Amino acid sequence: MSDEADTKTASVSGSTTARNDTLRFALDVLPLMTIVLSGFLIIGIILPVLPRHVHDDLKFSTFAVGCVTAAQFVASLASRLYAGRYADTHGGRRAIALGMVVTLLGGIFYMASLLMRDHHAAALGLILIGRAFVGGAESLIITGGMTLGLAVAGPKSTGRVIAWVGTAMFAAFALGSPIGLWIYDRFGFYRVVLLSMLLPVVALLVVRVLPEGVKAATRPGSFAKTLSIVWLPGLGAAFNGVGFAALLSFSVLLFSEHGWNAYGWLPITSFAIALIAARLFLGQLIDVVGSMRVGLFFTVVNATGQVLMWWAPSPWISAIASALTGAGWAMAYPAFGAEAVSRMRSNQRGLAMAAYSSFPDFAIGVASPLLGLLGNNGHLGPVYLWSATAVLMGSPVALMSSRGQRHRHV
Repeated sequence: MSDEADTKTASVSGSTTARNDTLRFALDVLPLMTIVLSGFLIIGIILPVLPRHVHDDLKFSTFAVGCVTAAQFVASLASRLYAGRYADTHGGRRAIALGMVVTLLGGIFYMASLLMRDHHAAALGLILIGRAFVGGAESLIITGGMTLGLAVAGPKSTGRVIAWVGTAMFAAFALGSPIGLWIYDRFGFYRVVLLSMLLPVVALLVVRVLPEGVKAATRPGSFAKTLSIVWLPGLGAAFNGVGFAALLSFSVLLFSEHGWNAYGWLPITSFAIALIAARLFLGQLIDVVGSMRVGLFFTVVNATGQVLMWWAPSPWISAIASALTGAGWAMAYPAFGAEAVSRMRSNQRGLAMAAYSSFPDFAIGVASPLLGLLGNNGHLGPVYLWSATAVLMGSPVALMSSRGQRHRHV
């Protein structure tokens, strides 16, 4: 009887400790998540609007739409090294603040494109430049956020930090998508751009509430060496990123092709809601079950969503497909990311995340225009079969990384 009572007491104690740990973690990272959300809300508001503006207002092809999407991720890729080193040496808070300033610069180029509305090629060029600035801002905000979160929460919560801070980014997409499309449909592109320029100014005023919480690296790490260390988990994230690229670039246009314009906000919002739910309720699986087991399972979930997106006969089935893609990307990205960060020293986490993130950035930057070429015949459905095939290639990468984990811990 005494043993049974002791077992129950230990069980209750363990449960209470787990709840307290979760509460402490939430209190540590929620202010950071709020700031990251505000930064990415600026990007999220204009995200679903640009494909329609470029395709419908400026009359460019789906390939051009893919290039506009790709520009942000190419710029994000190009700026990862700088963002990682800046966050490691100056602190996550300053990296986030700089990202807000660069976002404002991107908005200025969007606004300038409206002055060239009668010269479509020039307008497109200015939009591409604006997207490039926003890509650099994205690197600074998310790398700064991850670096600060890892420093505050500690290495034992790596998976949760990547999952929760990333959740703030996609919460911004979930909120921003319907807001942006609502403003665009009623007031036009100008008002969307105006809002995207005002929000960074507000965000800059509240960034100062964050702690620095970063022990600066004693010497800058080598980006090339870091790439050689994290390339395998980075490759897994890259394959999964193709599904993200397909949804981000072409889901709104796919809905338009089917005559579902009234629900054009639905795929990105469904994607983001599923991503948020998965990361908030399942994020601890990465640290408990193992990063590569989680990565393998959710790679398959991501691919399933892409296939269902191709087949979907209604906007609501497409919403389910988008949610599956969101849940898959939600868990695959931090799972492979936790494996990448575990291979680096603690004072080079910013560089580790920058190098790791460059792989999906590159994949998204390349995949978006290539998938756009596949959809140039006016039928976007097959785009999702190709993206599903690419995503599934992440499965053997997860298995290879899992074997690497076992060898590393022997």
